[in-house]
Amino acid sequence: MAETLSYDIVEVSKGRVVAAAVPHAGHRNLAGTVHGGLAATLLDGCMGLAVQSMLDKGFAQTTLEFKISLVRAITLQTGPVKAEGKVITCRRRVGTAEGKLTDKDGRVLAHGTTACLIFEHSFLHGKTKVLQ
Repeated sequence: MAETLSYDIVEVSKGRVVAAAVPHAGHRNLAGTVHGGLAATLLDGCMGLAVQSMLDKGFAQTTLEFKISLVRAITLQTGPVKAEGKVITCRRRVGTAEGKLTDKDGRVLAHGTTACLIFEHSFLHGKTKVLQ
């Protein structure tokens, strides 16, 4: 998805991930503004990866649900945007995080929250086991 939407992960630390993109013509919706799916994907990605950054080797996460609020239109003139995800809580089965998408001047364009299912994943054996 990062390749399809032309975004990159630019910062990673335990419990925090930042993704960045420069909106382009391919991101526009029929109204001519940038489709909300770009904001949703950036926020879903950085929030989920923030949770992933808290997990031990052999564990993975997947989004259970996420909610975003689009509070300012994104246009081609907006320029570079950054999505920052931060962990709120990370337990044995569920992790939660919050995120915000900002423009180059720090104005909030969108914000959201996520809940992620945490599960054991064996990459060597190709098996996935949901913790009970």
